[in-house]
Amino acid sequence: MSDARDVTALGAARQAELLAAGEVTSRELTAATLSAIRGQQLQVNAAVAMFDEEALAAADAADRRRAAGHAGPLTGVPIAVKDDLDLAGLVTGRGSRSMTRPAAVDADLVAGLRAAGLVIVAKTTLPELAIYGFTETEAHGITRNPHHTGHSPGGSSGGSAALVGAGVVGIATASDGAGSIRIPAASCGLVGFKPTQGTMPSSGGWYGLSTQGCVTPTLADTGIFLDEFGRFPESLSQAARNAPPPLRVGWSLSGSSATRPAALDPQARAALDRAVTALASAGHHVRQVQIPYGLDAKSLTVRYLRGIHDSAVAVDDLEMLEDRTRTIARLGAPFTPKVVDWAIRRGRAFGASVHDQLGVDVLLTPVMSGPALPIGRWEGLGGLRLVLAMNSHYPYTAQWNHAGAPAVSMPAGATVDGLPLAVQLIARPGDDARLMSVAGQVEGGLS
Repeated sequence: MSDARDVTALGAARQAELLAAGEVTSRELTAATLSAIRGQQLQVNAAVAMFDEEALAAADAADRRRAAGHAGPLTGVPIAVKDDLDLAGLVTGRGSRSMTRPAAVDADLVAGLRAAGLVIVAKTTLPELAIYGFTETEAHGITRNPHHTGHSPGGSSGGSAALVGAGVVGIATASDGAGSIRIPAASCGLVGFKPTQGTMPSSGGWYGLSTQGCVTPTLADTGIFLDEFGRFPESLSQAARNAPPPLRVGWSLSGSSATRPAALDPQARAALDRAVTALASAGHHVRQVQIPYGLDAKSLTVRYLRGIHDSAVAVDDLEMLEDRTRTIARLGAPFTPKVVDWAIRRGRAFGASVHDQLGVDVLLTPVMSGPALPIGRWEGLGGLRLVLAMNSHYPYTAQWNHAGAPAVSMPAGATVDGLPLAVQLIARPGDDARLMSVAGQVEGGLS
């Protein structure tokens, strides 16, 4: 391939194929990726650090591995890493000025990336302590949506989604404690798969709500990444390529919110209706269901707020936290370990029962109440008012973290004023492969 820039926008799976075929070297692809990220930085402000020398050295090592016949599935593929994962010798900023001490060792997932031969090219922005559904911080400013820079890429994996959505890197790590993979993926027109709790390394924050994953252009890219680093009983990549047998699919507009959910944008509803039609056409039995509010918003809130509290008190300089973060952290202080244990049990019970209670194999819902929000939508709100505002606009995601269930945001093949729309699929805990199969049908039917 004469110009490696032609493949920076491709996903990790296709990049790996081209590397294996010798059509591009990792050094060429890495150099082009670094250049592309730098070219987009002024527009989207999604990278907090770039690793030119280290990345090119890693790319050269990957090329030598390939030449020696020792390459793995992703060897030589560039990847951006969300700044919530430790890279030895560097400060893990977590979107905050309050973090000042360098990490002593790599996070388990980062160590896995290096061992597999992926090339870490950059660290990406996130809201402070990964709390918010938008990526606007005192530490790094505003990260913008590549489809429309007046809008947010979502959060908390906003920087990762902005870079992949801009077509300058084929894959980026992401984490999801209340929708933080799925919301940015939906905002930027990407695939955002939150796997079952406990399947991925470097996961488990906020008392088990948070799970590591990635954002990518296609399911194939996500599958190859999750297969490489996660623990699943069967190949997710293979599942994405195989149509499932006829299933019971329940579609729902039920939101779980501590306040009244925002009205669903009519075009987001139309996108959901198209997904309903696509799944019915694929042979599934599709019907509307009402997801019970029995998951108990109180127990979900306990894990979320106490998790934020514990993250806040663990920072290096508490005085450097944003005012709104300190206010939200205080909301979690009253919850005792006994109450947290009760909340975890409630979430597990919900995840173990909800699909059977509804008589469905897979659920289909919106991801959020409409397309990506304008920049500064909630500027000036603090504490409880901000939590409630986010909960109102994003009422469809956090309950599946509470349940420990796999959930995926899929592009809906439609936009509103250039901003992508998406739908969400949810399966039982441990049923990641089935979820991949159904998501593959949605990808084929709505693309």
